[in-house]
Amino acid sequence: MTAYPLRLLAFDGAFNLPIWIGQSRGLFAAHGLAVTLAYTPNSRFLVQALMNGEADIGLCGFDNIAAYQLGQGEAELPEPPDLRAFMGGDGGFLALVSRPEIASLQALAGCTLSVDALTTGFAFVLRDMLAQAGLGGEHVRIVSAGGTAARYQQLLAGAHDATLLRVPYERLAASRGFRILAQAGPLIGPYMGTVGAARQRWLAAHAPQAQAFMKAYREAIEWLHVPAHRAEACDALMARHEGLDAAAAGGVLDDLLAPDGGLQRDLSLDPARVRGVLAIRARHTALKDMPALSDLLASVVPSK
Repeated sequence: MTAYPLRLLAFDGAFNLPIWIGQSRGLFAAHGLAVTLAYTPNSRFLVQALMNGEADIGLCGFDNIAAYQLGQGEAELPEPPDLRAFMGGDGGFLALVSRPEIASLQALAGCTLSVDALTTGFAFVLRDMLAQAGLGGEHVRIVSAGGTAARYQQLLAGAHDATLLRVPYERLAASRGFRILAQAGPLIGPYMGTVGAARQRWLAAHAPQAQAFMKAYREAIEWLHVPAHRAEACDALMARHEGLDAAAAGGVLDDLLAPDGGLQRDLSLDPARVRGVLAIRARHTALKDMPALSDLLASVVPSK
C-alpha cells in the first residue's frame, strides 16, 4: 500500500520532538503515512498555507485557530476559514526572556518587546503577564517579529529588550547570559498551547489519515517516556538546536515530559485549557461572547 504523503507545518522548537522521533523510528510509516515537516516563519504563513492547501496539518498555538475563526486574524485569506483544532499538544512552554540587566517584569516599562503577530498566537499571553505586573499597552512597545527562532536571534542581536520564547530557546538564551523573567504557566493558569489543526474540509475527507497521525504521534510520546530512550531523545534535540549540550538537552526533555504543561500523553483538547485561551483573548480584544467550542474544535478519535 502506498503511504499517504502528509504535509506538516510547524514552528521551530523542541516541542516537535514527537514528530522527529515518529519519523526516525518509522512510527508514521507503520501507520501508512509519509510525513514531511516544514517550519513556518510566522503564524500568518501557517494559516495561509492551511487555507491554500499547501499544508495538511499545522502545529500551532490554539489561539491562532481561535483568532481566525473569530474574525480577528491578521492574514488575508481566500475564503472564510474553516480551521479546527483536533489534537491537544502542550501548555505552551512560554517563558519571558529579557536582556540581562532587566531584573523584573516591572522593569520592562519603556522597553520594546516582540511577539509573532500582534493579534494572534501568544501576544495576549504577554499582555496578560504585563498587566499582572501593572504594565499596560502605554508602558511598553510590542512589535511583530515572527516565530520563536527568529525572535531568539533578534533578542541576541539586541533588536528587542525582551520576548516570549519557547523550549529550548529560553534555555539557550539563558546560557548566553539573558534573563528568564517569568514562566507564563504559573501566571496565566490553564492554557492550551500547541494543537494539531487542519481545515474542516480536509478532516472530513481524510479522517483515516488524521486518526493515523494521532496514533503515531501518541506512540512517539510514549516512546519518549521510556527511560532507556533518553539518550536517543537528547541526541535528537542536540542535532537540531545548535548550542544545546547534553545537560541542557536533558533539561529540555524533562520540560517536554513534565506531567503539568508538557506534551499531552492523551492528546486531549481539555475544555478548561481551551477556555483559558479564550478568556485571555476576551480580556484584550473586542470579543464579547464566548464561541461554541464546536466552532473551534473537531473530534478525531484515533483507532485502537
